[in-house]
Amino acid sequence: MKGLTNPGENVDFETMWNDLAKSLEEIHTKNASRLSFEELYRNAYKLVLKKKGEALYDHVKEFERVWFNTVIKTRILESLSPCLLVLAGNGVNVATTNERLVAGERFLRSLKQAWEDHNLCMSMTTDVLMYMDRVYCADKRRPSIFTAGMGLFRDCILFSPISEDKTANSLLTILKSVILDQISMDRNGDSINRTLLRSCAYMLEGLYKTDREDENEKLYLLFFESDFLDTTATYYRDIGASMMRDGDAGSYLQFTAKRLKDEDDRCRSSISPLSEIKLRKVVEHHLIRLNIQEVLQMEGSGIKFMIQNDRFEELSLAYDLVSRVDVDFQELKTALAKEVSASGQAINNEGNPDPTVSSPPSAAALLWVERLLKMKDKFDIMWTRSFSSHHGIQTAIERAFSQVINTFNRNTEYLSLFIDDHLKRGLKGKTDDEVDVVLDKAITLLRYIQDKDMFEGYYKKHLSRRLLLGRSLSEEVERQMITKMKMAVGNTFTAKLEGMFKDMNTSRELVDGYRNIHNNDDRPEDSKIDLAPNILTMTFWPTDAMSLPRTEPLPLNNSSVYQAPCEFPAELTALMASFESFYNSKHNGRKLTWMANLGSADIRATFPKLPGNETGRERKYEINVSTYAMVILLLFNSVSKGDSLTFQEIQARTLIPPNELSRNLLSLAVAPKTRVLLKEPMNKDIKPTDKFLFNELFTSKFVKIKIGVVAGGSRVEDPKQRKETEDKANETRMNMIEAAIVRIMKQRKELDHSQLLSEVISLLSGRFKPDISQVKKRIESLIEREYLERMEDVSRPAYRYLA
Repeated sequence: MKGLTNPGENVDFETMWNDLAKSLEEIHTKNASRLSFEELYRNAYKLVLKKKGEALYDHVKEFERVWFNTVIKTRILESLSPCLLVLAGNGVNVATTNERLVAGERFLRSLKQAWEDHNLCMSMTTDVLMYMDRVYCADKRRPSIFTAGMGLFRDCILFSPISEDKTANSLLTILKSVILDQISMDRNGDSINRTLLRSCAYMLEGLYKTDREDENEKLYLLFFESDFLDTTATYYRDIGASMMRDGDAGSYLQFTAKRLKDEDDRCRSSISPLSEIKLRKVVEHHLIRLNIQEVLQMEGSGIKFMIQNDRFEELSLAYDLVSRVDVDFQELKTALAKEVSASGQAINNEGNPDPTVSSPPSAAALLWVERLLKMKDKFDIMWTRSFSSHHGIQTAIERAFSQVINTFNRNTEYLSLFIDDHLKRGLKGKTDDEVDVVLDKAITLLRYIQDKDMFEGYYKKHLSRRLLLGRSLSEEVERQMITKMKMAVGNTFTAKLEGMFKDMNTSRELVDGYRNIHNNDDRPEDSKIDLAPNILTMTFWPTDAMSLPRTEPLPLNNSSVYQAPCEFPAELTALMASFESFYNSKHNGRKLTWMANLGSADIRATFPKLPGNETGRERKYEINVSTYAMVILLLFNSVSKGDSLTFQEIQARTLIPPNELSRNLLSLAVAPKTRVLLKEPMNKDIKPTDKFLFNELFTSKFVKIKIGVVAGGSRVEDPKQRKETEDKANETRMNMIEAAIVRIMKQRKELDHSQLLSEVISLLSGRFKPDISQVKKRIESLIEREYLERMEDVSRPAYRYLA
């Protein structure tokens, strides 16, 4: 800047200011093209250099003040319409929406023009007075001339009343009311000038309460935002109540999502991004937080309706909206859990067997499982499609689903029957992938079941029937199922199941070895008997497979297992003795007990020529029957033609338990398509004096015939059988609880009561959910038997292990 002025040169402030004032007026009247900014800068420089900076600063401010009061404010006031004054004064406004819209835009346009002109003028003025800002303002710590000019616009335009009346509204108040009115029009669907609105909001963002220009003291924040948020809250509170009253849940959710998007757009395009988060929270509070619970519970359109009608998009919308106000999704999880429970309870109610039916068919079990799986699939799809695979929601659904399954007291039996049905016939014709899907679904349900020990009992029972009666479609699939169970619930669960398969393999090897030695039977082919026994390890197989249910069981070796008695025909006893001799030569010290209740036999039956058909010949059939049925049929080899045997006689000669004998005789003499015997009288009620005789007129279009046992196979237990199963399970559980207590105490030596309960429950939870009262009883029993003792002089009940 050297050379701009002579240090000794005198400065006439008034003369130089008058020149500057004229130039500033030219700038404000948009005639600055004729000015020499270099000369103006030099004059301002001289004044500051000659210590006239303060006078120059004050004169410029005064110039701006006069300009605002005499020119700018007058122009803005001329743009005001009476309806805007009424609007700002909260009076009754009779103007139409369109009139207010036009008047408001005229006012906003006038204010916007004044603001933009002022910014331009102050930028040019700042260029002229740059040296004053750099030297005088910096030294005296006064706001820059640009900042001071902004403050004058605030004070002289926005804060000043529109008239001499002290109670008159300021232009800022009118501006605020106009902007809010325009926003209300926009929300109600009227078309407004969003760019104009944004410019005025931007003006409020650029002005501050004081010249310090604290970011927290923007006029927008202090004098507009709170009213803007308050009117927004009132608007959405009222419209939300209206939608709740007149609309449905789906419409409400769609309306809310749209309004949230609209308000975000409004902040960015019409108002200010400064309010975006706050505005969103206001809308979320009034449209979501306050109403979402009621929306989800709306009758005929709420979450129950959405779930039942696969409204995945609406559920997804509900998830998105709830996520805005509740990161834990508590309301949504509660509603979902409630619907899972309601749907599951309906399935459970339909799955309960009819009390008037003593032994309902297994179809009820299959239907229960299939409905549960269908419900599970539906909620899984919903979880991925509508709830973004949210872990917390999955936990809530699974917890409710687990409760549904475990409140149904036949869950273990029904699941085992479902698997049993599929492994016997349900997988026929399916691909490997389809088989995997079925098995995986069954394992999924197994994971939810708490009483896995009960399931193990049923599964062993059904598996034993499949293996012993040869009803399984595929041994490979059976083993695949065991492997899946092992992965899901552990090795302990499947150890005995694997032992059953080991027994079957061992039996096949023994039978092959026996046949190799005794295959030189010189009897005619038609009279040969082929024996293929299955050798079962009693600890692997279920008690039901090793015994026969009866009202008065016969004890075997004073054990809890009861032999199924049967007097075998002479044709078999010699062969059975031969096999026992062979077996004992391989396994010294073991004893075989022959069980007839789960065996089967293929017999060749010859029927005489039919009367009146002299050219015909004898009819021969191969009939597959149970071992008991075989024993019954072989009795009739020694019965003369036309003679009969009574029920009592058959029972006395075979020793077959009465209930089993009745079932087999019904299959042989009453079932229409397999009536190889005749019954007198012909009805389904079997009495001790009923007679049975060989049916010489039996015919069938098949050579190979399978005669099943009436009411045999896999069926749902009747109440009596169910109670027996539960009692047996409870007895086993008591032993397991005692073993767990002893194991824990042996390791820990001393333990307080509550911690012992906790560890016992944790240890046994993989098998079943222990009942607290049963655990306490087992503790008392162990104390009485001196395995444990109560500790003295301790603050809380505790026990000590006695070695």
